[in-house]
Amino acid sequence: MRVLVIGSGAREHALLLAASHDPAVTALACAPGNAGTAAVSETLGVDLTEPAAIAELAVSWKADLVVIGPEVPLVAGAADAVRAAGVACFGPGADAARIEGSKSFAKEIMVAAGVPTARSEVVDNPAHLDAALARFGPTWVVKDDGLAAGKGVVVTEDPARARKHALMLLDGGHPVVLESFLDGPEASLFCLVDGRTVVPLLPAQDFKRVGDDDAGPNTGGMGAYAPLPWAPDGLVDSVVSSIVAPVVAELADRGTPFSGLLYAGLALTSSGPQVIEFNCRFGDPETQAVLALLHTPVVRLLHATATGTLAEQPPLEWDDGAAVTVVVAADGYPGRPRTGDVITGSEAEGVLHAGTRRRDDGAIVSSGGRVLSVVGVGSDLAEARDQAYARVAKVHLPGAHHRSDIAVRAARGELSVPAH
Repeated sequence: MRVLVIGSGAREHALLLAASHDPAVTALACAPGNAGTAAVSETLGVDLTEPAAIAELAVSWKADLVVIGPEVPLVAGAADAVRAAGVACFGPGADAARIEGSKSFAKEIMVAAGVPTARSEVVDNPAHLDAALARFGPTWVVKDDGLAAGKGVVVTEDPARARKHALMLLDGGHPVVLESFLDGPEASLFCLVDGRTVVPLLPAQDFKRVGDDDAGPNTGGMGAYAPLPWAPDGLVDSVVSSIVAPVVAELADRGTPFSGLLYAGLALTSSGPQVIEFNCRFGDPETQAVLALLHTPVVRLLHATATGTLAEQPPLEWDDGAAVTVVVAADGYPGRPRTGDVITGSEAEGVLHAGTRRRDDGAIVSSGGRVLSVVGVGSDLAEARDQAYARVAKVHLPGAHHRSDIAVRAARGELSVPAH
């Protein structure tokens, strides 16, 4: 099978590495890729914002399966274009991808499906903002209604900061979504969906803030781990039955069935799991940890999802133990990152590339904000953390920063779900 992966991040590098170990795969390509993906696949050029160009590339490269990683091409309709060209594609069409592309649409779907989620209100006029803010708090959650690469959300106890962020979005022509704050630890659950059938993967937890102890602004994700030793028994089955399956059914009933990876971002509150957000693709950096533990060949699962045959697949097989991902970010991230710095130690085992490129002289240099994802695997979270941070220590990027506390509270047994 010839597999084309669309994207250029560590998520795509992780998917390619997993696919490279699958004997069913005869050729791998990545577009546009990075310096790390180039080591395991052919590198092709493509504009991620042009669905027609992605479809043309799939046909010209003679792909048997296209796997679309990022949300931007999915929301733009790339999966529709690829399928229209006669190529199997892993990823939802534009109509179903709105569940990530529009937070207000996602709320509409959740309400219709009876899914537990935060109370919300959409504000599209600055004149209505103050009255709306008064209906929320004392912790305010202010979100960009559209795609913002994980950085369009402010969670604050300061009403002035909430108002400033909302006005910035509104002034830029973006509707604002205000939400009530949900207590309890967060969790991410990835589910393969082929229209009706739902197959969950291992739950994970990511770290959205830039600094230790959840200090600083939100980012695209600074680390993750899987599985969740503190999660209550039956969590995955409960989330699938009460949250994911109803949403999948609602989308199908509307004539826009979801096919691909449906990501439920959850708050495990004192009143049960509630949805923070849905994404329409594999999450980054959780994917890097989850795939490190998946024993079932990933391409088989992606192809079954793309061809509507998930129900025919045997139960998933997982390796024992735990995995931890630590993101190494460039100086300046999550603001404007410094780029062009030489990276050493990035070709070692467990190091996945995101914002990298290979210079003409052969050196690997930074080209984005989140530069590398470093993955450790162990018999438990403590051992996986030790391996991940030992690998981080061998990587050098001038001015780089990373969190030092990924999975530490879980490894110490300090996390739990609030009691009802």
